[in-house]
Amino acid sequence: MANSLTNYSENLILNSIFGGATLTPPSTLYFGLSTTSVQDDGSGITEPIGNGYTRVGVANNITLFPTTATSAKSNGSTVSFPSASGSWGNIKDFFVSDSATNGNIICYGTLSISKDVTSGDILSFGVGNLTITLD
Repeated sequence: MANSLTNYSENLILNSIFGGATLTPPSTLYFGLSTTSVQDDGSGITEPIGNGYTRVGVANNITLFPTTATSAKSNGSTVSFPSASGSWGNIKDFFVSDSATNGNIICYGTLSISKDVTSGDILSFGVGNLTITLD
């Protein structure tokens, strides 16, 4: 999966390192899906509407993204979306936000293979399948 921090997150990190505002991570991260390509500025998102789709909130802690000595973080627990009760379309990207709706987009990635989500499907990312890197 291709992945990236958004401009929003890059600015937070730079400002925190170089004497700006203190970086306070959100206590909950919200994972979302998009049928279109997410851009570096956090735009371009087209989330599924209805049919059981909702962003998935997960506690932001060391279990979700374990500590690493590299410039990459991978999920340490499975992230599962609810069962689709109808079509969500062809999912191309995922993203992480600081809010269940709207909010700031923290990072995003493109699925290695897009997925048509139809009624009864449960889209999930197993342990280690979501990796975010600093480039």
